[in-house]
Amino acid sequence: MASGGESEVELADLIRQLREEIKAAATAGAEPGETLRFEVGPVEVEVTVAVSREAGANGKVRFWVVDAGGDSRFARSATQRITLTLHPKEVTPDGTTRSPLISGDEVDGER
Repeated sequence: MASGGESEVELADLIRQLREEIKAAATAGAEPGETLRFEVGPVEVEVTVAVSREAGANGKVRFWVVDAGGDSRFARSATQRITLTLHPKEVTPDGTTRSPLISGDEVDGER
């Protein structure tokens, strides 16, 4: 079904990149002189995914994020829209968790 081509992104990769973006924003917010910070609340991500299964006994099920415009390789019945609600937590060196704080300059196109 999905080939992992240029236009497809695995759901795990999308979440990994989101995590990196939140960490980058938190790092920028910790810079000296930064006086305004935001606590990260629940992060809602809505994506359309196509599901594929690799052949064989050890085959994996993979979720591919599909472009909003759709992909002609996926039949309408093979895609699902899902909403993930993520609750980011920062793990401190002693193992406790807390809500991360972020800040930074606005990026063009950011909402």
